[in-house]
Amino acid sequence: MPKTSISAGLLSCCALTLALFAASIQPSLAQESAAPMANAWRSTADTRVSDARPMQRLRPATGDLGLTPDEERNIYVYDKGNRSVCHIMTRSVQRDTVFGMLMTESPAEGSGSGSVLDKQGHILTNYHVIEGATEIDVMLFNAENYSATLVGQDPVNDIAVLKINVPADVLYPIELGDSANLRVGQKAFAIGNPFGLERTMTIGIISSLNRMLPSRSGRTMKAIIQIDAALNRGNSGGPLFDSNGRLIGMNTAIASRTGQNTGVGFAIPVATIRRVAPQLIASGKVTRPDLGVTRVYLTDDGLGIASLAEGGPAEKAGLRGFQLIREQVRRGPYVYEETRVDRSKADVITAVDGASVQSSDDLLTAIERKNPGEVVTLSVLREGKKVDIPVTLGVGD
Repeated sequence: MPKTSISAGLLSCCALTLALFAASIQPSLAQESAAPMANAWRSTADTRVSDARPMQRLRPATGDLGLTPDEERNIYVYDKGNRSVCHIMTRSVQRDTVFGMLMTESPAEGSGSGSVLDKQGHILTNYHVIEGATEIDVMLFNAENYSATLVGQDPVNDIAVLKINVPADVLYPIELGDSANLRVGQKAFAIGNPFGLERTMTIGIISSLNRMLPSRSGRTMKAIIQIDAALNRGNSGGPLFDSNGRLIGMNTAIASRTGQNTGVGFAIPVATIRRVAPQLIASGKVTRPDLGVTRVYLTDDGLGIASLAEGGPAEKAGLRGFQLIREQVRRGPYVYEETRVDRSKADVITAVDGASVQSSDDLLTAIERKNPGEVVTLSVLREGKKVDIPVTLGVGD
């Protein structure tokens, strides 16, 4: 087959013709494509960040940005605290009933987070994480699972303590901090197991203090810490750290209609944990002080005392409740004995140690901050006059 040859002159002519053709259509192409390409991504071949600043000026001479002090602090908190955080897995049986009759039983699983309290294997978590569980497993930082037993629980404060039997050298107890002097705006670090992803850290700030949350017992938890660090399902029971890697709270709830993070999370302050956890470890329950007031009612001035425990601390201190008055009433030839309740003599509690109380929950919270044997001063209205009465607290159930 004969070879085809093209002369250099012919190539030059063709090239010139194509160049002129391209030049003639370029303006019309630019006009047609200007609108759709206005928001298009830049080509990866573009070496400029903007029309005024070449990319090479953004790069330091060493080629290494290093860590900022803020990043170093984040890493320090995680390195110090992450081995103290554990993953808690629970199994339970759900019972479905119809008209009070047992119909079906089905297994259910749950998960949450916890913190190692000591070298004896005590684990801190939320009560609602292990509520109703028939089996509890704890996975430590080394990815080993251990069977756990329930040591004690306090539904009022949503706190529970578990125990695992493991060698002490694999336990890294968490360092307890102080929640008394927290400030809004202070940085907060949450480590937990959202969606089963072990030891995930999120960072935020303390966005409010002294919030109130309802507990499983129907009571109200006070002095709750509000944070904006992302919390999700599985974070419950996990620790909240300060910038020094010390425990300042235990993450317990989120404010959400979907069950997912909305930037509003809540944590139980470590002051409550310091008070409750040792009692759970020692006796399996919280020993609460007893005032000896068994029933109150709400008035415009405070809490009226309806009844007192016979021989209890309040009665011994001289507090007064409703008085039962027996009277003889004659009806015709017959005489009847009637009993009526006189509320006019009942004391009305207005404050405990100078702190105003406006509900039964306020009263219980104020008393439970004390210990059995301590003396509290109740301010009461007695027949229109203010009286301060000291009461030595007893031991409650």
